[in-house]
Amino acid sequence: MLLALAWHFAGDGKGAKDMVVLPYKDRLALFSKYLQQLVMESLGKEKDLSGKVVHQGIAVYGNKGSTDQHAYVQQLRDGVPNFFLTFIEVRKGRAGNSIEVESGATSADFLQGFLRGTRAALYESGRDSITVSLPEVTPATVGALIALYDRAVGFYATLVNINAYHQPGVEAGKKAAAGVLETLKKTRSALTAAPQTAKQIAATVGADPEAVYHALMHLSANGGALMTTGESPAEDTFAARS
Repeated sequence: MLLALAWHFAGDGKGAKDMVVLPYKDRLALFSKYLQQLVMESLGKEKDLSGKVVHQGIAVYGNKGSTDQHAYVQQLRDGVPNFFLTFIEVRKGRAGNSIEVESGATSADFLQGFLRGTRAALYESGRDSITVSLPEVTPATVGALIALYDRAVGFYATLVNINAYHQPGVEAGKKAAAGVLETLKKTRSALTAAPQTAKQIAATVGADPEAVYHALMHLSANGGALMTTGESPAEDTFAARS
């Protein structure tokens, strides 16, 4: 299964494709969101280990298959075949009595029907998929599922010669956010009782006028500045609250 997942990551040897994960169980509804973080943060890299620009990455989407499949299965079946799909089934239904959706068919029966039916419809259209089957949802099975994808991501990273364990893009966002907060702080301190435009305040604090304008809009929306609308954004004025 590890090799199968890594092979699908590689687009069956034809280059990376988008990754769709459809778990058919309410208790796994957040699993696709977890995989977005794992896969996209680990594999989304500009350069490989030798410093060559390669722009690696795999987009991940999906949600609970039983309901959210209706949002995108039409495209998966009849649209661009630029994805690989993993179904996750849980064989055991809910603990206790299952709800009968209709006479003689429980919610667990319907989940099985949706999963197998959707898989068959995609196969008929030439869309390949793999299915991961869990006996039931327990800490052990969920842990094994997480470990499987964690190892598959690490294995794929070695195949394409990238470092899966550093995130320069995330760090760049954090550094940029720190700069925005510093501009916001300087902008707040530069407000006076006399109305000023963003360009005037920007000259005072030594910052980009557009960045200062957005800082001023944030302050005015949250009670930190008084705004007077001009004929254009460049003519909007801002003053300190008394």
